Amino acid sequence: MKPVLYRSWAQLGSALALTFSIAACVPAPESTPTPTGSPTPTPTPTATTPPPPPPAPPPSENWIDEPRTAGSWTYRNTANGGLARFADSSGQAQFSIGCERDAGRILLTRAGQGPRQAVMTIRTETAERSLPARPAGGGSPQVVATLSATDPLLDAMALTRGRFAVEISGLSTLYLPPWAEVTRAIEACR
Repeated sequence: MKPVLYRSWAQLGSALALTFSIAACVPAPESTPTPTGSPTPTPTPTATTPPPPPPAPPPSENWIDEPRTAGSWTYRNTANGGLARFADSSGQAQFSIGCERDAGRILLTRAGQGPRQAVMTIRTETAERSLPARPAGGGSPQVVATLSATDPLLDAMALTRGRFAVEISGLSTLYLPPWAEVTRAIEACR
């Protein structure tokens, strides 16, 4: 075994020596002369058109993915219960949940002129219902739907995650957050 091992080391050494000998015969590269310089042309500015704006996001297929309607809730006690009011950034009421404790009912009121035989659809994470609605009496255009104070749809509105939707034909859909004011107005009637 030793003569074979010795012979392979000897062959390896001979091969390395031959490689280094050949490498030593190659002349060193000459330094590269510096270019004498021809003037570099300066690029002329060209008018470019700005890139087109990104395309609008496609409409979502699920209402719960829609952005919330801008605005905030307020609550106030009334002589006959409580009132939760959702107003836009200018302070205009868009939707309200009002308690009529003596009658045992909740009024859902949407600002805007709806059809005479309106249908108000409420969508939550766990429930969806279309309610008969009517124009409200008074000076400002409103559409009102009435629910019993114990209706489970009210609990679904108060406990939904993220938002609930209010739809009336001819008016924009509201995507409202279920803040504490919603629950307070409902609980004022129970």
